[in-house]
Amino acid sequence: MSVKAFKLVSAVEREMLMGDKNYINIECIECCGKNLYIGTNDCFIYHFMLDEKVSTAGKVTFAATKQLHKYLGLKKPVSELKAASALTRLLVLCDNTITLVNMINLEPVPTGARIKGAVTFTLNENPVSGDPFCVEVCIISVKRRTIQMFMVFEDRVQIVKEVFTPEQPCAVAVDGYYLCLALTTQYIILNYNTGVSQDLFPYCSDEKRPIVKRIGRQEFLLAGPGGLGMFATVDGISQRAPVHWSENVIGAALCFPYVVALDDEFITVHSMLDQQQKQTLPFKEGHILQDFEGKVIVATNKGVYILVPLPLEKQIQDLLASHRVEEALVLAKGARRNIPKEKFQVMYKRILQQAGFIQFAQLQFLEAKELFR
Repeated sequence: MSVKAFKLVSAVEREMLMGDKNYINIECIECCGKNLYIGTNDCFIYHFMLDEKVSTAGKVTFAATKQLHKYLGLKKPVSELKAASALTRLLVLCDNTITLVNMINLEPVPTGARIKGAVTFTLNENPVSGDPFCVEVCIISVKRRTIQMFMVFEDRVQIVKEVFTPEQPCAVAVDGYYLCLALTTQYIILNYNTGVSQDLFPYCSDEKRPIVKRIGRQEFLLAGPGGLGMFATVDGISQRAPVHWSENVIGAALCFPYVVALDDEFITVHSMLDQQQKQTLPFKEGHILQDFEGKVIVATNKGVYILVPLPLEKQIQDLLASHRVEEALVLAKGARRNIPKEKFQVMYKRILQQAGFIQFAQLQFLEAKELFR
């Protein structure tokens, strides 16, 4: 049964990006605060400012204002963008090279600092160095079966570690010293400091795209066999039941308490609290789904959209109105981490009371008595 958890709102329309140039495609996106960056197949970076507007009726819209665009001078697509806001730097992967550019004017840093030989890269969101003016970057190297760790400063880069993997890596996420890797035939956890690795489960990267995503401290979300979204900790165990995706998931994102997944035709929303599918949104030709500081963004080749979450209280009230008491209570308990303690206690008491009356009206007196207590 469905819950209205998200609304899909357009953020950047195709005319703003490409006008009448049909050959331009969106390759990657990055969002940092109000700054939205888009990398294209013709080697341009576009910078937009996103303004969120809420009407008196509660309707959310986004106004995107183009700041500037910059040609990187190659005939290759911009394949990845990551913002390091503490350094006011944007890390740009194009033609196997990561270049540092200024977040405001998109100019390369004067020192020309760059990382060469990167297939793909990610940032360590739980860094080990303790230096606030440095970001830790993990790359899958063009060298076979090699991962490299770098420290990136405002105007220089420094290699920290090179690690060899048992098979060719094709996707990576990092938490502290732990790398969660999709190899050719399996997922593994590898501690790059000690070199100790642990197999998670088999997976064939030739058949479909692996997904490896850090979702919290020492926890990852992976696309497993049989269309399962699997959770794994750095100890190689799962503390949550898997969610059932379609077989051809392209991307996944987290917006607590929901896991959002994208396939060829739909965006699906599953609850992490009871693993049930809560919402399905038709969405054709999507190829990017990412979350940025709690903001979930999806993109086709031509446009960018934002999944706006409905307030949790509204979702709970909708469930109660449909007499789905158990789901409402599970969601209310899960909302505890998103709502200040005093406000939560008042809200939760009111929800228990409403749930009690619903059970009472359905002659479920024992259940109602427990809720009233």
